[in-house]
Amino acid sequence: MIEYHLDIQTQDGPMNTFVTHPEENGPFPVVLFYMDAPGKREELHDMARRIATTGYVVVLPNLYYRKTKEFVWDRTDAAMKAMFEMTKHLSLDLIMQDTAALLDFVDGFDAANSDRIGAVGYCMSGPFVFKAAGSYPNRIACAASIYGANLLTKRDDSPHLTAKNITGEMYFACAEIDHFAPIDTIDALERHLAKSQINYRLEWYPGAEHGFAFPGRGAIYHKPSAERHWERLHDLFDRNLKLDG
Repeated sequence: MIEYHLDIQTQDGPMNTFVTHPEENGPFPVVLFYMDAPGKREELHDMARRIATTGYVVVLPNLYYRKTKEFVWDRTDAAMKAMFEMTKHLSLDLIMQDTAALLDFVDGFDAANSDRIGAVGYCMSGPFVFKAAGSYPNRIACAASIYGANLLTKRDDSPHLTAKNITGEMYFACAEIDHFAPIDTIDALERHLAKSQINYRLEWYPGAEHGFAFPGRGAIYHKPSAERHWERLHDLFDRNLKLDG
């Protein structure tokens, strides 16, 4: 495997980014990996590697780059407060600007086949990939929201409002126990998706809590659900991005 720590230029400055892909048999389809609220960290680097080893260029940016090159979340009350403060400066408009920069980067990256791009986001970045799929329908072939929060809101920029634009495949993994994405909100989302007539799958993970995919979450980590989500991700990406089999 080959790994890089690169600065990708954006409208607001350099966005430090982890990029990984196999050594041989490229160029490879692309997976944009959007971080969750605790930030870009080694745990996410390992998850990016797990995707990349099966034949992808995985691009994992630090979405907090406007404020800091590195955010450290150590589960203390102070870090939790700082994390929620950090998320407040992000907006879907800013993330779509950053997505444009990521697309420009992979278009010029020799190891990437940027004709085939997927995306995955966890928690706060679930709506990011949902919005990206609707904002860049000619670029994003598939996207997965893993226990995404704020997928359907009353705001004018809610990502569900651009769902009708999506031409790729969407996957939504929903934890049964999730105060960030309660059942009534997800039910409303599914009704909206059904009317949008896009290609999607929404799947509940019984008994799983918000954050179930991350081994570092202690008792919240639910290995059966985590492994199921990996199966779904690999199937989604292979089905949509590896068109030559």
